[in-house]
Amino acid sequence: MISDHAKESFDRIFRKAAHARLPADGADTCEIALTEEAVTPDASRTSQVVVLTISSIVCRLLLILHFDEDDATRQYYLKEGDERPFREAFLEICNLCCGAMNQELLRYFPDLGMSTPYVLNARCLPYLQELEPGLLSSYSVTLNGTARLGATICVCAHAPVDFVADVSAIEETSGELELF
Repeated sequence: MISDHAKESFDRIFRKAAHARLPADGADTCEIALTEEAVTPDASRTSQVVVLTISSIVCRLLLILHFDEDDATRQYYLKEGDERPFREAFLEICNLCCGAMNQELLRYFPDLGMSTPYVLNARCLPYLQELEPGLLSSYSVTLNGTARLGATICVCAHAPVDFVADVSAIEETSGELELF
């Protein structure tokens, strides 16, 4: 069981991480809106998803970022002169976003582990219901008015989860490498 306080906390933690890590530049806008696909995420909006997992003894959180490798998204994340493949650059951003969530969650769950990102076809999204999540929330994310992503937070609890996250503290980090 996931309490209402914990559900609100997961939402605040995601929003803080997304605002901090999904924009390519700190001056870019990042608009996040809860979408109606919270019950059954719409795989028709995007063709691919990046899945990252944060696991603890009491729960498992899946951060799923939906994307299309369209011109707007490619141009947003690959700046002039960037020779990296789009997927490499985008997976790095996704990993940073999940890492920011992991850092916040460590305040409440000291035993966390985080996976490396992997890409799946978006047609797998309806199967999230098979995990019997205690929380399933979907968001639309618009970056600088041009790049559009989706995000889904799926939390499965193995024990009661109840916490209130204080995300008001501002912490400056610059991509540290965390070893497990």
